[in-house]
Amino acid sequence: MGLLTFKGGVHPYDGKELSMDRAITACPPRGDLIYPLSQHIGAPALPLVKKGDRVLAGQKIAEAGGFVSAPVYASVSGTVKAIEVHGTPTGGKGDAIVVEDDGLYEEAPLPTVKPLAEMSQEEIIQAVKEAGIVGLGGAGFPTHVKLSPKEPDKIDAVLVNCAECEPYLTSDYRLMLERPEKIIGGLKVMLRIFDRAAGYICIEDNKPEAIRILEEACAQETRIQVRVLKTKYPQGAERMLIHAVTGRNLNSTMLPADVGCIVDNCDTVCAIYDAVILGKPLISRVVTVSGDGVASPGNFECRIGTNVGVLLEAAGGLKDGAKKVIAGGPMMGFAMYDLDVPTTKTTSAITCFLHDAVEESPSTACINCGRCVNACSEGLVPARLSQFAEKGDLETFEKWHGMECVECGCCSYVCPAKRPLAQVIRNARRMAMAARKKQGGR
Repeated sequence: MGLLTFKGGVHPYDGKELSMDRAITACPPRGDLIYPLSQHIGAPALPLVKKGDRVLAGQKIAEAGGFVSAPVYASVSGTVKAIEVHGTPTGGKGDAIVVEDDGLYEEAPLPTVKPLAEMSQEEIIQAVKEAGIVGLGGAGFPTHVKLSPKEPDKIDAVLVNCAECEPYLTSDYRLMLERPEKIIGGLKVMLRIFDRAAGYICIEDNKPEAIRILEEACAQETRIQVRVLKTKYPQGAERMLIHAVTGRNLNSTMLPADVGCIVDNCDTVCAIYDAVILGKPLISRVVTVSGDGVASPGNFECRIGTNVGVLLEAAGGLKDGAKKVIAGGPMMGFAMYDLDVPTTKTTSAITCFLHDAVEESPSTACINCGRCVNACSEGLVPARLSQFAEKGDLETFEKWHGMECVECGCCSYVCPAKRPLAQVIRNARRMAMAARKKQGGR
């Protein structure tokens, strides 16, 4: 049987050899830790502390601001210095709680947990919600919402996204090698919620050691299987992953649950295990720091709120002359203009480069070569969509199915004219969604 995949996509240099053999190591924080109240899709969290309060590691410092929201926990012990506006790695700004680290790491007591077999589906979902878990692959959608579909009985496939197709990122790979029991344990927690579902651990075929370890680890599990995917970007995108593994298709108006699927990232599933089995809230995550612009690439267990500069120092610091730092990977990440920002729940990587490929490759006129069409996993015509977007013609943009773009960046990657197709289309999608919201539509 051929490897599971999808139509379209690209094969960029993946750079994974820089950090894939670097075991996860701790990144001790230093100085103030900053906790943005909005580290997720949905309503910002609401502060539970005030200036001058002493907090403990694992203490809830902000509660969910609604159903589509998530609480925030302190990752160190210390004193609340302020609640004020701060920047984030992706360039946004918002209210944040600032905690002065006292270096003691005193921990709040963990709640008493029941054995999984004795927990109801509602109790499991509540434990996930209370722990503040959101999608750690980058989207930041509150996980308890994802685990609460309208028709749970129709869910027959729970997919753990271990594809890690974004170049340079290796944090998920190290989790597969070092913590396979948490991945399987977290998946078993999810399967307790969805009684009719099978579990699939989905891994690209450029990770043979991870495939071997997880296949051995779940050999006795009757409801869990490893699915091997063709190595191709964006194999880990939700729609591509679902199509590759189940053959089902969904569009921009649908959720995975609409085709009977639940999809969660590898790191998210480990956090589910910690929350439900151990009673631990989400206060840290694994972050890859890589690229030719950093001295010692690696994978770091990083307490949420740690300054990005501290994380870069843990990786040996930026090399002299480094030109570009990206929050995330080079395909879907965001160029950073300020390193004095905190890591958040969705900070999966910091990628550093000696050269700025975008700056060094100015765009020219479209030559109508069609490469962007061949690369697009959604079968769109990115060159035309970008033209409509540049003219502000959102009506034609939508008629040409611009809202189906998954913003993977394949079109920009293959464009010989170096046109910023993905960025222009992304901006048009934001404008179209804002217009719909203003009109009260979906």
